[in-house]
Amino acid sequence: MAQSASLLTRIVASSVTATVRAGKIIRDIMAYGNLHIIEKGNNDLQTEADRCAQMCIIASLSQQFPNVTIIGEEGPLNYEIPSDWIVTDADQEVLELQLPTRLINIDPKDVCIWVDPLDGTSEYAKGLVEHVTVLVGVAIGHRAIGGVIHQPYYRNIENGTLGRTLWGINGVGFGGFALIPPMAERRIITTTCSHSDSNVEAAINALCPDEVIRVGGAGYKVILLLEGRAHAYVFASKGSKKWDTCAPEAVLYAVGGKLTDFYGQRYSYNAETTYSNERGVLATGPVRSHQWYLDHIPYEIKQKFQE
Repeated sequence: MAQSASLLTRIVASSVTATVRAGKIIRDIMAYGNLHIIEKGNNDLQTEADRCAQMCIIASLSQQFPNVTIIGEEGPLNYEIPSDWIVTDADQEVLELQLPTRLINIDPKDVCIWVDPLDGTSEYAKGLVEHVTVLVGVAIGHRAIGGVIHQPYYRNIENGTLGRTLWGINGVGFGGFALIPPMAERRIITTTCSHSDSNVEAAINALCPDEVIRVGGAGYKVILLLEGRAHAYVFASKGSKKWDTCAPEAVLYAVGGKLTDFYGQRYSYNAETTYSNERGVLATGPVRSHQWYLDHIPYEIKQKFQE
């Protein structure tokens, strides 16, 4: 690894390669056929793939960046880790990025990495593997700055291989995908397919969409925004967590999009923050009016977050 590169670019570059390895682990476990599913809570599953992918990512990043905080969705996992799960190389394209001065000399103690090793677990367990992503978000202070979204089951048309990795650094650049604007004449909203309730549905209906796309995983929903397949990601619930949104938020801001709560405020991602996104998630792509969506969410829907 180019040790002359900044801490931020080294973390994001290493996260790219670690998520690729985690993606292979996820595919291998699915192919083996025994997911060893555990119910963590109501409609909240954990599989062997969640556990193994997290161990791969956290072990790989911890070895290289021992002084930063890393928070994984699955909590502490004390298992022996195969040596080939620990990845120490890095993506060269990211390493060569030129950062603004404000992002070059950062204190490792101000960095918090949020890991969702398998975003879309419920869908993965059902075989809806196209919804699955691996998320690593990098926060500096309170803000999500760098993000990596890996799709283990994305099929590359050119050679038929599986896997694609999207990344972005706010104010610097993005890679791994082509940004596509959505259709201007329609309003397409993406939302949850497994965690809906009356407030989620009321928020969607208030926006009068032409189409609603219900998919799993925050990462996949944001990919729909990046690829122009949806205009907004609307989730009027307290159900999402910081590891769900840190990486997608960073990638969105890198391309000029937004991710906020239902009051238009960005979430804090420092190590001391609460894990839950208590005031919902509203995300829009770079050419959408985020404020329009905020203005058209009724007051009584927003008030539900105070209950």
